[in-house]
Amino acid sequence: MAYSLSAQKFVAISDVHPNLAHPSIIGVVIRKTDAKAFPDRKNIGSERYTFGFTVRDSPSYFINVNCWGREDYIKLLTESFRVGDCVIIENPLVLTKEVEKEEKFSPSTPSCYKLLVSENHSVVRICSCYEVDPKLLSVLNLPVKDPQDFYCLGDIVANGQNLDGRIINVLAAIKSVGEPKVFTTSDRRTGHRCEIWLYDETESSFAMICWDNESIQLAQSWLPQETVIFASDLRINFDKFRNCMVATVISKTIITTQPDTPEANVLLSFIRENAEMLDLDDDMGDQFRESINLQTIVDVFTVEQLKMKALQNEGKVDHFYGIIFAYISTLNIDNETAKIIRNRCVKCHYVVNENTNTCSFCSRLASSSDVMPGFASFDLLVDLTDQTGTLHSCKLSDTVAEETFGYTVQEFQSLTEAQKTTLKWHFLLERSKIYFKVVISANSRTGLRVSLLSCKLADPIEASQNLPRKEK
Repeated sequence: MAYSLSAQKFVAISDVHPNLAHPSIIGVVIRKTDAKAFPDRKNIGSERYTFGFTVRDSPSYFINVNCWGREDYIKLLTESFRVGDCVIIENPLVLTKEVEKEEKFSPSTPSCYKLLVSENHSVVRICSCYEVDPKLLSVLNLPVKDPQDFYCLGDIVANGQNLDGRIINVLAAIKSVGEPKVFTTSDRRTGHRCEIWLYDETESSFAMICWDNESIQLAQSWLPQETVIFASDLRINFDKFRNCMVATVISKTIITTQPDTPEANVLLSFIRENAEMLDLDDDMGDQFRESINLQTIVDVFTVEQLKMKALQNEGKVDHFYGIIFAYISTLNIDNETAKIIRNRCVKCHYVVNENTNTCSFCSRLASSSDVMPGFASFDLLVDLTDQTGTLHSCKLSDTVAEETFGYTVQEFQSLTEAQKTTLKWHFLLERSKIYFKVVISANSRTGLRVSLLSCKLADPIEASQNLPRKEK
């Protein structure tokens, strides 16, 4: 298939070979890597820069492209287009690819060749989608692998560590997209990280990690409950910290957003029909959803500062973390037990329906024929107060509540009313050091939801050092 754009003739990827003179190729970008630097062997002490991308012009053909040049050239070029853009590649060098060596880190392609773009001889330019044949743009929604060749998330969890280190394909829906993080490595390079949570008909929550800026930017366009992805060549590993399997986007990975396949359409219908599954703050235990290293949380807030930050970040980020030194001003643990303890599904941690005694999520799964047992879990709301104000209805639940009170649910249920009242006043009279997560939510009455990640009585010296100072 050859395309024509303003009388310019393009070589189809299927017809690319090394003997072509000054070829021009047009295609949509389906994968792209970050720019990297390497020592220049010809000029000792200097560096050459490179990045790669993959273009596709038909359902059957796509090819890898490597770009090399000076830092300024490569950085300018890599910023000029993104995944999903249509580009024209003029006068690339066509090389026979070394399959074993190159496909270890790059996607496997149907073409026997690769394209080399150099600063002095080649041009890569973006073209408007209005100029492009719609048939060309339609390949963006076609997976590069067999659309039936994928693991469902439930199978990954069931196989467990047997899949550790494997490269597989995954079809899943987007549950949430985390805030991109920037960090500095030990050799002073800048790194990126973003955590995406996936789900499907078989599993309620599964983590996928992006470590490169290109895939993170792509992920920011995904909408929870509305986006399905087909990820080819994801790496699956056992995460010892979380004690579960996680997926990682690697340099071989190609992610197709909203794939046009029967399997993807079935999954899309499922997530739209079960929209309430995403209301995690009300229905799922925080510690099951997200394992947080508290040592990475260092920002200290007052109640007033926390509310101000939430207001300033509305529409920009969906959540943030912090520390607050405050009193628990409302703690109704000496009320009826039924109001602070709820049953959760042992499989997915969703709240079990009290009337039917069934899990609202697992009961929908086609593969679930057995009734999942439930377990008792703390689930209560507390108010936090300091000199600047009060945060109402903060969530204290699950294992965080057990660690805070020093009792398991079963031990708490055996306490007398007098013992519960004593425990209550133990916290009401003392300042606590509280790690929290704030989710900015338009569905919440106050516009934000605060979940406690840790709550312990504060060291008096540390608390005094972090009290707000009065301006003179």
